[in-house]
Order: sequence, then C-alpha cells, then structure tokens
Amino acid sequence: MTQEITAPSAAVRHIVLQVLAVSLSLLAVAVGLDLHTRLGLNIYTEQVLAAALGISLGLVFLIERRGGDGTEKKIQGKAFDWVLAGLGLSLSLFVSFRYPDIIARMMSVPGDIVAIAAILFLLVLEGLRRAVGWTLALLVLAITGYGLIGHLVSGALQTRQVAPERLLAYVAFDANGMLGLTLNVAVTVVVAFVLFGQLLMRAGGGDFFNDISLAAMGRRRGGAAKISILASALFGTISGVVVSNIVATGVVTIRLMTRSGYRPKVAAAIEAVASTGGQIAPPVMGAVAFLMADFLGVTYAEIAIAAIIPAALYYLALYFQVDLEAARTGIAPIAEKDLPSARKTLRRGGIFILPFAVMLGALFWLGQRPETAALWAAAAALICGTVFGYGGQRIKPRTIWHALVETGFAMTDILMISAAAGFIIGVLNVTGLGFAGTFALAEIGQNNLMSLLILTALASLVLGMGMPTVAVYLLLAILLAPPLVEAGVSPIAAHFFIFYLGMMSMVTPPVGIGAFFAAALAKAPPMQTAFVAMRLGWTAYIVPFLFVVSPPLLMQGSAAEIALAVAAAVLGVYAVSASLAGWFNGGIEGIQRAILGMAGLSLLLPETLGGTSTLIVHGLGLGIMVVLWLLRRARAVPAKTSSKPNPEHHIITKGQEHR
Repeated sequence: MTQEITAPSAAVRHIVLQVLAVSLSLLAVAVGLDLHTRLGLNIYTEQVLAAALGISLGLVFLIERRGGDGTEKKIQGKAFDWVLAGLGLSLSLFVSFRYPDIIARMMSVPGDIVAIAAILFLLVLEGLRRAVGWTLALLVLAITGYGLIGHLVSGALQTRQVAPERLLAYVAFDANGMLGLTLNVAVTVVVAFVLFGQLLMRAGGGDFFNDISLAAMGRRRGGAAKISILASALFGTISGVVVSNIVATGVVTIRLMTRSGYRPKVAAAIEAVASTGGQIAPPVMGAVAFLMADFLGVTYAEIAIAAIIPAALYYLALYFQVDLEAARTGIAPIAEKDLPSARKTLRRGGIFILPFAVMLGALFWLGQRPETAALWAAAAALICGTVFGYGGQRIKPRTIWHALVETGFAMTDILMISAAAGFIIGVLNVTGLGFAGTFALAEIGQNNLMSLLILTALASLVLGMGMPTVAVYLLLAILLAPPLVEAGVSPIAAHFFIFYLGMMSMVTPPVGIGAFFAAALAKAPPMQTAFVAMRLGWTAYIVPFLFVVSPPLLMQGSAAEIALAVAAAVLGVYAVSASLAGWFNGGIEGIQRAILGMAGLSLLLPETLGGTSTLIVHGLGLGIMVVLWLLRRARAVPAKTSSKPNPEHHIITKGQEHR
C-alpha cells in the first residue's frame, strides 16, 4: 500500500512561517542599510530581489486569508501547498545564486532557463491569485496573451512578434521585468516603512494618535467625526493599507460617532474616507511618494510638496461636511469626562513625534535614501518604545520579533503584486505594446483631452479596486500614466491624477472594499455607506481633473498664482460641501443648494482655462456665496430673537381687553 503524503505538523508550520517572515524583514533591513556594499560583497540587485521573491512565495502558499480583507491569517495544512512553497523558494534562491550565469545565457534562450522562467511565472500568478483574487491575475494573463498574438492585430495596437520562450525569459529575469523597479522599491522602501509602522504601533504610537485626536477635536461640534478625520490622517502616515487604517482607528471612532448622533452609514463613510485620505497625505503617502519620485526621476521633496494642497483640499472638504452635518442635525461635542487632557497626552506620548522628525530630517536635510530614512525612524521608534512607551505599552525583545513577523506577513501580498507588475512592464517593453497603447490613447487625447481624462479616470477606478495603496499606484503608473504624458499632460499631474482616482476605488461601488469594511464595523448597509463615502470624498473625483489644467494646485507656479488658486479652491470646496450637506448659516434646500453648488464649482474653475474671464466667474461665485450668506443671516436673526408667547403675558392681554 502507498502511504499518503501528509503536511508537517502545525507547530512546524508555525515555526517555518515565522522564520520566513523574519528573514524577509531582515533581508529588507540589510538592503536598506546597504550592508552588502559595506561588507564588500559584489552582487546584483536582482539577486537580492530574487531571494526576497522566493521567501514571499514560501509565505504566500502557507497562508490562507479569511474575511476578504487579508487581515486575518491562518496556517494552511495541505501538503500540496508545501510543495508549491518549497518549489517557489528553492527556484528563486537558485536564480539568486546563479543570476550572473543566467543573465549571460538568457539571450540564447536555453531550455533550462525557459523552464525556470515558466515555473516562476505560474507560481507568481497563483500567489497573486491567493493574495488579491482573480482580477489582477487575469489582467496579467490577458496582457501576456495579447503580447504573444498582438503582431497579428492590424492597426494602432499592433505589436512586434516575440517568441514565447524569449518573452518568458525576458519578463522573468530581465531588469525591466519581474526583477525590476517595482519589486526593488517594494523590497527596499516599502518594507522599511511597514517595519517602522509596526514598531511605532507596538510602542503605543497608535493609542497616542487616538488620544491626541480626542483631545484636539473632541470639544468641537461633531467632535467624534473630527476625531476620526484627524486620527485616520495621522495613522495613515504609517499605514500603507486602507483596511488596516480602518481597523486601527475605526473600532474606536465609529463607535464614538454613532453614540454622538451620527447615523451608522454616515459614521462608517466618514471613517472610510478619512482612512483613504491617509494614503494620499504627505509626507509618506502610503510609501507611494518614493515610488512616484523614482518613476518621475525627481526628488522625494518635490513629490511631498506637490501633495500638500490636494491632500489639504480633500480633508477640508471632509471636515466642512462633517461640521455642517453636525450643525444641521445638532450633534454635540463629546462629553468632557470622556476626553483626555491634551497637555497630559503630549507629556506622556509627545516623544512619538521624534521618529517622524528623524525621518523627515534624514530625507530633507541629510539627503538619505527613503529606505534608510525609514529605518532610522524605525530605530527611533524602537528606542522611544523601549525607554518610554505609552499607555502601558513598551517594546520588549519578543515585541521586536513579532514586529518583524508581521512585517513579513504584511509584505507578502505587496511583493506578489509588485512581481506581477514587473511581468506587465516586461511584456509592454519587449512587445512594444506599451508604446502602441500609449499611442492609441494619445490619439484620443489629441482630439479631446477631456475624453482621455474621463476614460483614464474610469479605468483607474476599475483597476484599483480592492488593492493595497502601493499596488494601485504601481499598476496605474505602468498602464495609464504614459498615455496622459504623451497627450501633453505634465508627468507629475498625470501621476497624481491616476493615483487619486485609483485610491478612490476603495470607497467607490460596486467594490469599495474600504467602505464595505467600515460598514461591517458600524453594522451599516455596505452599498449605502459607499454612496455616502462618495459624497464625502467628492474632491478626490474632481480635483484630479484640476491638476491637469491648474499646475498651481501642485505647487507649480509663482507664489501669487499658488495663493490665488488655493484661496479660490478653499472657498469653492466650502461652497460645494455646504451644498451637499444642505447647511449654509442655516438649512438650505432646493434651488438654494443648487445655486450654492454652482457658485462653488465656479470658484474651483482654474484660471488657466480662461484668464481674466475666469477671475470674473470667480467673483460671481464669491458674490453668490456672500448674498446667500446674508439672506440666511437675515432670516436667522428674527427666528433667533422671537420666542414663543408667554402664557402669563397672553392672560394679561386678555384681561386688559375685558377691561
């Protein structure tokens, strides 16, 4: 009788997973600290990337996701998964050790190299499917398949003919394929920032952010919602996953909002939009700031500065709407007894500002690489958590181990997506499909730029659905940014355009995973929550179009131009937000809401479209706002001064009449 092959015991699996996760984290730390150069090791970057890919393949086949968001993990017990994990790890390590020989023989396309490339291609696709589902895996297959038959297509989308074996070898081993820029940035930059976030949270940094948000915003009307906005923005600077942001802050803020009077679907939508905004806010932008700098060939500082105004408009619109909603529905501040003291909170946890200061100082003043700056910040967080801590939390040796393990787990999905993005880049390059697609879309842009922008916006919303921040940007930067640039859009505006709209896929139906997850926490209807979230995050659907025609919104231009654009945009955002909320110095309905909304949109109209005439439109919009404000005030004053008739006064009057 043949003996059935069984998987190792649960204890063995647990140890293997932890060792693999820690190895991945430590490998990224070593790369970030440039240890191989310091030790005099002359190795290719691709060798390090192949090793990291192998470890992540070992992890992805031994982890099963539950609940659809990827945050809960359990060990799989199938023997076949162990076979896949071992095959992925061993083949990748073989590539790592033999990469100089492989790259030297690759052009002749020998059989062993093609076989290894084919197996790795299939393993990454299966790992990708397990990590984020079928959508991206099918997209990779579709683009690869088109790359093989594209030479048979006539017209603008015709590609050059490439033999299947040469295509496989190129996408698997060339520096412009799987082992290229996207995987490199993920292994170096993103892992470092994830580790920084893990250490900061385990030191008590998350609790500090929540408490300081309570202290800062809790005493204002609708204070619970404003706490959510501030806490999510702060937490978003150290989290590259919207769902993780919602989990960390929403479990507290959603309950606060519903208790203070917000409807569950509104509370969930506020948390979802605020958490999504944490990914577009500088200085980190979910680690996308560093990716974007690499893609555009500019400094990180330029990206961070350009992101300030759009992120501010996004959060201002959300803040205005929750404030006006609180005024309209009479939602009071949080009870004083439930609020921490700002002074005591800063005294106990103010030290957690230090890691961010270290990171920004290393980036801006010392000119360090992003991964090095992140590791310095992680070291600062480690010291702060070990020596001080917050709320009873302190970092211990076991805590460091767990942080390294969770960093490895968190990076598994991102590395699968990055490798798949490398496949797409490789196919686009070697077949010429990237040029053909860019040319076809650029033709649309030459005839009608707005049509190109709308098509790109819709594609960004669809392609970005359900993926982590880094993955959204990587995919869209590869597929959709080049046509915009070819059509004449400035590179930085094109990349911000696709990034913002890609991130809004997190709250946009029919997927809207961020909104749905927040709805689950609030026990609210998911689809209704998503539509409320769209209303609250409206600026992220409109402002990206303004990037294209109004460079001052990205800090491109003179100080006067930037100041004028910002002033008009802030007023416009307030007017549109008031129109959507139905409150402008009092309740407004019907025609008044429509007029106020149009006035706000006129203020958002960029000057570059019409020069002096646009300034006139701005003036009309501002004038409408002032008139409506005065009208509302005139109506409010009598209502405020009048009172209900006093019964005693009414009796006296009647007695006087009798007399």
